[in-house]
Parts: sequence; structure tokens; C-alpha cells
Amino acid sequence: MSDTKTFSLDGVAIEFNDGDSIMDAALRAGAYIPHLCHNPEFTPQGSCRVCVVEVNGRQVSACTQPAAAGLEVDNGSDAIVEERRTLLQMLFVDGNHVCPCCEKSGACQLQAVAYYNGMLSPHFTHFFPQRSVDASHPDIAIDFNRCILCELCVRASRDFDHKNVFSLSGRGIDTHLIINSPSGKLGDSTFAATDKAAHVCPVC
Repeated sequence: MSDTKTFSLDGVAIEFNDGDSIMDAALRAGAYIPHLCHNPEFTPQGSCRVCVVEVNGRQVSACTQPAAAGLEVDNGSDAIVEERRTLLQMLFVDGNHVCPCCEKSGACQLQAVAYYNGMLSPHFTHFFPQRSVDASHPDIAIDFNRCILCELCVRASRDFDHKNVFSLSGRGIDTHLIINSPSGKLGDSTFAATDKAAHVCPVC
């Protein structure tokens, strides 16, 4: 008798192992579920919600929902795509993103996920926040206008680089990325261009 365990993703049987999330098993099988804050090297936290899927009639984050035998996962219905598109539209108006004229076109995960989900306009009114650019580091600059609060740099710095250079501060609409250094500037931190945290940002 076979020990293979599967769930259904848009009608396709996906094998999974004990401890897998829906996202883990889908990616291993070559099935794409749009995502921004997920990285298979990090413990998932479901902060961006872009990987929302419907499981047995209930919306969940694919990166945090454990895989289980017999699940019916909807990854591409009109309702799910619209939900993701709305989430992306809110991310875009909360920052200053200029995808149509950005020189990083084709090399940005945020742009790619937006296009994949048919987000061709921001829809909501832009906030046009006045956020700074930190160019104090000799190798890396941070444009806080582009940050989507995915916490990938936070997790990479903490769990891989063991430096805790980045963290989030504030609540709700006031949440923002901060640099853990005496001046609050990246150049005064222990951050290095070779750090894992320098290579995980989904926004170019």
C-alpha cells in the first residue's frame, strides 16, 4: 500500500511530506502560488497575504497552512485572483512604486507578481508618503519608499547573519522598517553587502 499523501491544487494532485505547508509542496511540484514574503529558507509568517488560497471554502495563507491529505485548494479562481490583486494594489499605493518606468523592469518580484495577477493600475488613491532614502552605506542604499514590510531582511539578518540589523517599528499604517544602529543609519550598522539580508528583498 502506498504511503504517498496528496492534496488537490486546482484539480491536480500534489504530493506532500510531513511538516510541509501547502506552499512547500506546491513549489516542490512546480506549481506556482504567487507570494512576496515567502522564502523557503525562512520560517513562514504570512505577513503579505499575497499567497492567499481557498481551502475547503476558507481563505488561508498557503505559506503557513499545513498540507493535509484530501484538501481541496483553489489557487486560481476569479475571487482569489481579485483578492490578491486588491492586496497588491494596496501595497502599491502605500509606497512610491514606479513599475512602468522602473529601470529594474523584469528583475523585481513585486512587479512580476503584480503583472501575473493582472494588476495594471493601482486603483486606489496614492498616499505619496514622504519617506527617506538611506545612502549612508558605501555599498547599499535603502529606499524606504519601496519597502513593503515583508520582513525578509529582518528574518535574514536575525536568523542567517545573526546581526539583527533590521526590525519593524510602529503599528498599523505607521509601521516602518528601522535600522538597529546608534544613528539609525545603515552606514553605522554592522550590515555588509555580503549579508544574506542584502539579497532577499522582493522589491528592486
